[in-house]
Amino acid sequence: MSSLPPLALYIHVPWCVRKCPYCDFNSHQAPESLPESDYLSSLTADLEQALPLIWGRQIHSVFIGGGTPSLLCEATIDQMLGMIRARLSLWPDAEITLEANPGTVEANRFKSYAASGVNRISLGIQSFDDEHLARLGRIHDSQQAMFAIDLAQNAVARVNLDLMYGLVEQTLTQCKRDLELAVSFQTEHLSLYQLTLEPQTVFAKYPPTLPDEQTIEQMEGLIEELVESAGWQRYEVSAYARHNARCRHNMNYWTFGDYLGIGPGAHSKISFPDRIVRQARTRNPIQWMQSTLAFTGEHIAQNRELTEDDLPFEFFLNALRLRDGINLDLFTEHTGLSSSVITPLLQKAKQKKLLTVSNRIVRPTDLGWRHLNELQSIFLR
Repeated sequence: MSSLPPLALYIHVPWCVRKCPYCDFNSHQAPESLPESDYLSSLTADLEQALPLIWGRQIHSVFIGGGTPSLLCEATIDQMLGMIRARLSLWPDAEITLEANPGTVEANRFKSYAASGVNRISLGIQSFDDEHLARLGRIHDSQQAMFAIDLAQNAVARVNLDLMYGLVEQTLTQCKRDLELAVSFQTEHLSLYQLTLEPQTVFAKYPPTLPDEQTIEQMEGLIEELVESAGWQRYEVSAYARHNARCRHNMNYWTFGDYLGIGPGAHSKISFPDRIVRQARTRNPIQWMQSTLAFTGEHIAQNRELTEDDLPFEFFLNALRLRDGINLDLFTEHTGLSSSVITPLLQKAKQKKLLTVSNRIVRPTDLGWRHLNELQSIFLR
């Protein structure tokens, strides 16, 4: 590999007020009193044991996700970011994102997070319809959502809203109302996801009634038309941004950059001159805290080196989500493989009219985006 890709840091906060029935993330209902001091000590131990893997490399972005990071008090976030700066080299203008649940925000908390260095807030709004929010198991209502957006915009310049569509018994009119409210706040970024029934969730066990395929297609057409006409550009399957406001952290994932994930259940992808390694941390928060502090390495639940056969699928799994496509030179730069190894796979996808290749830019067609799983599977060897 001629050069190492950019490196990002992900920090996982595993607790929520309660688990939403659609959620398959590594989140756990918070105890009455969060063990914030023990969590921070374990996070420090986790990072210190990972330092030899990334020594000397700069961090381009930090993402504090969950779970619900906004459950943590201001002092914990301040100490967390101080601990990070003491051990890692952050770019001067590093993007530092914190995810927040509108039901857990307080008037002064966002400003305190910003004073500690958070410069981007991602709010899990999901809907502005109280009935749909209740069905999703969210702990906030529409008024709290709008209040949280106002607080976030007063604290930082960069705000993202997460919104879902295809909700339980949602109509096209209800979807449109959610979209119109979302764009009215003029945030710099919108993430719009279809509700899907993920394995090992309550919704998968007890499936609710979701809109039919035709209604979903109408919703997707409405989303693209309404959001883009209001000034956002769709740059990824689920992401819309204003000019120069793309999420740097996610762009790093989608272009096969490196990332170190610390915290329970966090994943990492680390490149070396001769290999690429993927890791996953222990998912249970208590077990993770105990094992990190023991400094035995047992907090690493998975540790595997990617093979040459893995790399085409690993690279294109996320790269094909980008509307602008991806340069084949980046494939070589980030995998160490010649683009000739994927020429037959590209040809197969082109024959199916799922992507185009022009001036070494691989770009999904509209058909490819609609059948993204099929397109991605072509690169599975």
